[in-house]
Amino acid sequence: MPSLAERRGALRRLAVAAAGATSSIVGWGGMSGCSPGQQPGLRLTVAAYPQIDAVVKAAVPAWQAQNPGVVVDVVSRQYADHHTAMTTALSTAVGLPDLMALESSYVGRFSSGYGLQDLAGGPYAGLGLRERFVPFAFDQALNARGELVALPTDIGPGTMLLRQDILDRAGVAPESLAASWDAYVRAGFQIRKATGAKLLSNAQGLKDILIRSGLKPGQGLYFGPDSEVLVESDRFRRAFELAREVRSAGLDAKVGAWSNEWAEGFKRAQVATDLTGAWMVGQLAQWVAPSTAGLWRASQLPESTYVSYGGTSYAIPRRSEPARKELAWSLMQHLTLDPQLQLQAFRDVDAFPALVQTLQAPFFDEPLPFLDGQPARRLWREAAQRISAIPTHKQNNFADEVVGTELDNVLERGKLIPRALADAAQVLRRRALR
Repeated sequence: MPSLAERRGALRRLAVAAAGATSSIVGWGGMSGCSPGQQPGLRLTVAAYPQIDAVVKAAVPAWQAQNPGVVVDVVSRQYADHHTAMTTALSTAVGLPDLMALESSYVGRFSSGYGLQDLAGGPYAGLGLRERFVPFAFDQALNARGELVALPTDIGPGTMLLRQDILDRAGVAPESLAASWDAYVRAGFQIRKATGAKLLSNAQGLKDILIRSGLKPGQGLYFGPDSEVLVESDRFRRAFELAREVRSAGLDAKVGAWSNEWAEGFKRAQVATDLTGAWMVGQLAQWVAPSTAGLWRASQLPESTYVSYGGTSYAIPRRSEPARKELAWSLMQHLTLDPQLQLQAFRDVDAFPALVQTLQAPFFDEPLPFLDGQPARRLWREAAQRISAIPTHKQNNFADEVVGTELDNVLERGKLIPRALADAAQVLRRRALR
């Protein structure tokens, strides 16, 4: 199974077929009217990945009008290649852009090091912007040292998507699936008996949500504040037990996310629900299963669970060219604080805005044709405001892989859950000491 971070980025990897890095220069020749301290002919490099690169390019003209003579070079790589390149650049200080887009899990991975500029104080005073963003998105850019290493631009509030036609055939009310996780599984039995459809694509997806359920603000996911390992806790046991129940009962399709079989399951009414980010509606409508328009509905996740499925932030490398940091900070604020730009990105690429000022826009009340006119953005707005920030740990991504592997051992090989979690904990304790 791919890691959660990989699946978060998959929509962007699959949305653009071109491989490798491409460079697009956005700039104009006007030299008059430069702001104090700026010089004509300055160039900024922004590193991004597909869809985010388009958002940056669309935002540059308005910013350049206030910064004449500055050329912006947008360097785009595929999602995985981009983050590999940024990892290398931050560790070597070679090839650093002036501004970089980062998927939220990478913000966490990089925040414990010293590669990203602290925006909390000094000339940036970024902490003063806290109230302008949904709380969890801003707080996840704060590290244990109190440094603000990024500003969020978009988020992925979690949602449950349901095939109304399958539920109707099974005699299952949509609200019954959301009542509790146990009710969700019971509905799966009824759906399978009446229609033959599976409840969801893969039981692994339950683990990704349930281990995040019930977390208090400031509570770690895999590690506590002193790097103590948390994977033998009740929330992990419950996640593994529910996933095992679903797999044992034949309620999941046992297909990997983003595979051809996964997409066919949606097209052919073989899967009744998807537990995912709000952005999935756009992906279903545009390329995964456009023929199913009008058959889907959205709800909150079972038990009113509020979790995030990815998101994007912008960061400034600490060792980038000092003479250009003021301009990079100016462009970062333009990309993250302009409500019209945020809403346009939401319309264009389903980039749900992190900016609080946008959340009362009429756009949130508009019906979604793919969901048969349901104004589902209201649900996602509620979720966005209720998600808790999860403190980052430098080994979170590694822990995600270890725990996912142990769940596979339970689902595929019959490994006992206490043994699987104990083995995962042992590996993570050794890793946490590094």
